[in-house]
This record gives sequence, structure tokens and C-alpha cells, in this order.
Amino acid sequence: MVRSGPWRRAAAGAGLLTADGVPGTTIFAEMSALAAATGSINLGQGFPDTDGPQEVLRAAQAAIRAGINQYPPGRGAAVLREAIARHQQHWYGLEVDPDTEVLVTAGATEALAAVLLAFVDDGDEVLTLEPAYDAYGAVIALAGGVHRTVPVDWPSFRPDADRLRDAITDRTRVILLNTPHNPTGTVLDESLLRVVVEAAERHDALIVTDEVYEHLVFGAARHVPIATLPGARDRTITISSGGKTFSTTGWKIGWLTGPAELVTAALAVKQFLTFVNGAPFQPAIAAGLDLSDAVFAGIAAALQTGRDTLVAGLEAAGLPVSRPEAGYFVIADGAALGFPDGAELCRRLPVLAGVVAVPVSAFCRGEQAERMRSLVRFAFCKSPAVLAEASTRLATLASR
Repeated sequence: MVRSGPWRRAAAGAGLLTADGVPGTTIFAEMSALAAATGSINLGQGFPDTDGPQEVLRAAQAAIRAGINQYPPGRGAAVLREAIARHQQHWYGLEVDPDTEVLVTAGATEALAAVLLAFVDDGDEVLTLEPAYDAYGAVIALAGGVHRTVPVDWPSFRPDADRLRDAITDRTRVILLNTPHNPTGTVLDESLLRVVVEAAERHDALIVTDEVYEHLVFGAARHVPIATLPGARDRTITISSGGKTFSTTGWKIGWLTGPAELVTAALAVKQFLTFVNGAPFQPAIAAGLDLSDAVFAGIAAALQTGRDTLVAGLEAAGLPVSRPEAGYFVIADGAALGFPDGAELCRRLPVLAGVVAVPVSAFCRGEQAERMRSLVRFAFCKSPAVLAEASTRLATLASR
């Protein structure tokens, strides 16, 4: 018999407990199964359907042939830690010691888990924006923390500065910021980040940033790591990964950087999670981080083109959209087509248009889930041909 335990806390934190108190199926699994069953184009899950830079793929193949197939060092392969340090300095002017201030993890999600399990005790509050990446609530619950949120609403999805400031109190142990933001594609500007830093200093809170979409920023938007701001570095852990940037989400190579004592505390937990991971993929991601600025710009430009293709299809269907500044996703409002319930629209879309998406309410709780009820998230991290076909199919909704 399955007894209650941490799994129940995690399921409850992610909003997956049924009325009977057992874990339910995530909306992502439900929609992916629906896509497979109906032969629909799956724009629900955020993974690319094309390979990343050939230099990265060839580096992984070379590492396997060279016998780099056993356990890497606990902190990560030196070649990757050094590349991460160069990356932080090159892009943001952040000086990071690769030996003491970098930790390689099994994706950004493990980095997040290691940090929260290291620093959050029973009853400590962790603050996020809402909607929020669904793993946040689950890991906060596993750590015994209390999940507090600041809502961001359609269509700008920007937090109110005063509301954000007021939400940070002496009970706040961790401020967990995701920028560029999933699922909304919003990039937090420097003025909002300064509000966070000032409040964190006042209440002695730790800042943890999820920056996995850092290089997938469009137009005039600019990603500013909060660790670069005055007063932030000594209390900030920065998390990122190579999966989104290099279209290698299945490799699960992430990392965190920060002050040595904070990184060492996260390592103490991480070693009992996956121990180590992805030996041949670590030098490959290192090769990716050392690619030219032009390659990074090309990756973002291709994704922006995909965004524009999908936005055009959604608008042709009569769906208002919030044009994202970054990331993999665009959000549309199904109410314009007579669907006040986004989950219902998602379940009907395979029949109506042969496309699958996910409701934004899956990233929210309570009142915020109700406010987001009509909104639907579509992924545009797909090939041009797939996005063109999806857009054509979606455009037919206008006539229905």
C-alpha cells in the first residue's frame, strides 16, 4: 500500500492531487497523448523538433568516441565549468570561479531542486510570479516550504512593482525569479529587478533566478541577470542550461553559479539526487557556450521567425495574442472564439484544427487560475514547415 509521504507533498504542490487524494495526470501528458491519438500537431510541449548547432552535436559524438562515458567530477567536468565561467564574463561581465562558484546539474530543474532543498526549511516562504513553471510548486512542497505568488496578468504579464515589493517579507526565504518567463515570454526589466534586490536586502532573502531562456530574446528586449545589479551578487544563485539554447533538451545539462558557500550547499544536496550526469554531453555544451555571438543571434532570430509565423496563424483564427519577448511560447485568449475555458478549447482543438496546446490555468492556482481560465499556450520552437502547417490549420478556426 502506498502511504503518504513526500510524493504527496510534491503532487499537491504541483496541483496534481485528485479529489480522492491521489496524484492525477498532468495536462501536458494528457495533451501529448491526445496529439498522438489524433495525429495532431503537438504545440503543447516545449521541446524543439530540429537539431541544434552541428558543432555541439559533433562535440558529443567525439566525446563518446574518446571514451568520455563514465562518471564526471561531482561539480561537473572542468571543460564545462570553465566554459560557463567564460560565458558569464563574456555576456554579462560576471566574474565566476569555475572551481568553487559553478555546479553542473541534470538540467535546470535539478539545479532548482538542489537549491531549494538546501536552503528552504519547513514553513519558509518561497515567492514566485504566477503563472509559474509547474515544477516550482512541487519542489517547494518537497522542501517543506510555503509557496507565495505575485500574479501577472494578461496581456503584459508584468508584475506590479509595489505588489512585488510588498510580497517580500521577513518570512521570505527565497525569491525565485524566472526571466525570461515561462509560460508568458515576458522579460523583466531592470527597474523591477532592482525592486527585488532592495527588498531581498531589507529582509535578508536569497535570490534564485531561472534564466534558461536567456539567449532566446527577441527585438529590443534585453535580458539582465539580477546578479549583475548592485547588492545582488552575494545573495544570488543563477540557474541556466544548454537544453533550450542548443535544442538539446533531452541531454539535461544545466548549471548554477553563485557565491562559493551557496554553491557548496547546493552540491551537498545535488550529490544525493543524480550524483553526476551526462559525461559526453558536458564537453559538447561547453563547445556550444564558446560559439560566436553570431551563432547565438541566429538561434534567437530563427525562433523569432517561428514566433511571428505562429502569431500570424493565431490572429488569422481570430485569437488575440500576447506577443512574447522571449522563450518558446505564445499565449492566446480562447474567449474570443467562444471558449471561456482554455482547457476545453485545448481538448477540442485536435478536432477543430488538428493542433494541440495547453491551458495557462495549468501554471496557476486558485484565483489566478480562474483569471487565466480562457488563456492557452502554444509552443513555436518547431520547424518552419510544422509551424506553417499549424498556422494554416489554426486559421480555419475563423470560419468555424
